[in-house]
Amino acid sequence: MFTSKQAKPNGRIDTLIGAGSRIEGNIMFSGGLRIDGVVAGNIASEDSGTLVLSEDATVEGEIRVAHAVINGKVTGPVHTSESLELQSKAKVAGDVYYATLEVHLGAIVQGRLVHGPEVRSADKVVPIMSGAAD
Repeated sequence: MFTSKQAKPNGRIDTLIGAGSRIEGNIMFSGGLRIDGVVAGNIASEDSGTLVLSEDATVEGEIRVAHAVINGKVTGPVHTSESLELQSKAKVAGDVYYATLEVHLGAIVQGRLVHGPEVRSADKVVPIMSGAAD
């Protein structure tokens, strides 16, 4: 608990997809990418890139990055090799693979939370129990 933290994203944003924009197709980026609009396609970083999704952002596709801060809507799996922050308005419909995870009150994940390297074994899955009695 008191060990040094993993490297944090550098906070630099090199590319912006603005509000009102819609991109159809896959995106490969390096550095930092902020999305305020809609992306229908897969998103990946070439390096230890950082993806930031604002509360107005929507991504329909797979995400593969080192660092991600999500406050918008994602339909598809999210793979982060280093850190993932799900802010209060985040809605993810898909499995989430992470090394470190921060979840704010109000964030929603409809899928599995899988810790560690991308091993799809059931012993790494964090079960989520619903509040309803069967």
